[in-house]
Amino acid sequence: MAAPREKLAQALEALKALQDLDIVAIKKEELSRIHRERLIRSHFLKEVIKGWFIATPEDEQYGDSTTWYTSYWGFCTRYLEQRFSDGYCLSADQSLLMHAGNRTVPFQLIVRSSTGSNSITPLPFNTSLFSMKSQLPNSAEIIEQDGLFILSLPSSLIHCSPSIFSKNPTDVRTALSQISDSSEIIRLLIENGHSTIAGRLAGAFRNTGQVKIASDILSIMKAAGYDVRENDPFGSATPVKLSMRDRSPYVNRIRLMWSEMREVVIRNFPASPGIPQNKKTFLRSIEEQYITDAYHSLSIEKYKVSSELIERVRQGAWNPKKNKEDQQHREATAARGYWQSTIVVMKSIERILQKENAGDVANDDHGLWYRELWAPSILVGLIKASDLAGYRNNQVYIGSSKHVPLNVEAVRDAMPELMSLLSSEPEASVRAVLGHFIFVYIHPYSDGNGRLGRFLMNVMLCSGGFPWTIIPVEQRTVYMAALEKASVDLDIEPLAKFISMLVVQTQKGTPLARRII
Repeated sequence: MAAPREKLAQALEALKALQDLDIVAIKKEELSRIHRERLIRSHFLKEVIKGWFIATPEDEQYGDSTTWYTSYWGFCTRYLEQRFSDGYCLSADQSLLMHAGNRTVPFQLIVRSSTGSNSITPLPFNTSLFSMKSQLPNSAEIIEQDGLFILSLPSSLIHCSPSIFSKNPTDVRTALSQISDSSEIIRLLIENGHSTIAGRLAGAFRNTGQVKIASDILSIMKAAGYDVRENDPFGSATPVKLSMRDRSPYVNRIRLMWSEMREVVIRNFPASPGIPQNKKTFLRSIEEQYITDAYHSLSIEKYKVSSELIERVRQGAWNPKKNKEDQQHREATAARGYWQSTIVVMKSIERILQKENAGDVANDDHGLWYRELWAPSILVGLIKASDLAGYRNNQVYIGSSKHVPLNVEAVRDAMPELMSLLSSEPEASVRAVLGHFIFVYIHPYSDGNGRLGRFLMNVMLCSGGFPWTIIPVEQRTVYMAALEKASVDLDIEPLAKFISMLVVQTQKGTPLARRII
């Protein structure tokens, strides 16, 4: 008779077979009752709605939303396909957000279908799905994106709610920037007699500097016999002129975020002290904080480190080739990598103190910071050397966050734009706060993005003469909540105030980070 562990192993093999097929939403009948019960009992499987499950890691803590948020879009894709086949589309508002590159997990996903039930399906962590009974638009207005059926961009702009322009100006402007010609928009407006919507879209295009499209809408609708009155639906949102040469939604989205957030940062930050006269003293003050900085930055990432371990690897007493315990010690490789990365970060700061452009230095060196951060892990065989060959090649997720980092292709567009913005930004405070935020928003690497983001923040702070500033592990909850607010709601003020407060305390000589001796 098979032992309990052998039976669980068989159930895990059945689960793995489904995962190997990239199945996220698992139907009840795809696993035998015995396998399901064993997997649920061992916390490898969790029911989402009746008859539908997702796989979960064994060590997931109760109340942790990470697995659900990372599974969300994959679950919805398969569930909707099984329930409606291709006879559905997402709402115009949600379609518009997806055209803008916004994959944030919504509180409620609205789905239109002629077989909808006008009912709410509760999902984990206060999310839900609402199936609206509604006739679908012409099939030409529906497209497939990543397995989901959504409205085309012109149709999304026409059918979206008026309030989305003021509630999500960055997303809508990003979507508008992808329209290069007015013909598709105007055809749908005329066919359906949308004179009010035509006025709203004319004002929206003019707001983003797309004057020709705005004028075309007005003149052609007038020629077709419609009385169109232009109005700007963005309301109090400041007009922004976008470059229409780059149609990537991710590039324009980041450009818009930077433009809309920078004044908030400046308003909440002290004035830059400027490059220090005594550069050696300034650099020495950073070096003196190393152990404390490493302890807090690594602890934020939930590495269990001690000051003794940090000092041991710093002094070279850590030797994975001779010490088997070190070879297997995840914390040791993390601490050693942090030390090696700090050395090259200090060299970057030296260049900036010699008045090299801070953004150009970051562009040159951030790949080196990353490689040094993970070099010890290569040495002990935890990762392959090829893993350090540039930006990530897979989708990543952030624990307990509704924000979904950019896809692989988007990273290649977004990172050069971030570096360009850093290079052209005159305010060190903006470079520090937005550089850090947008770096972790993009999440360009498979791991280490938080540590690298804090390195980038401090390099940019130093470029303005601000002191090296440590984010205390005791403030991790506040810090992560501020990043989530910026990522999901595009509200940068909590993060700007938080970093500003830490900078001011450090300037006063009373940093909140507990000093590690």
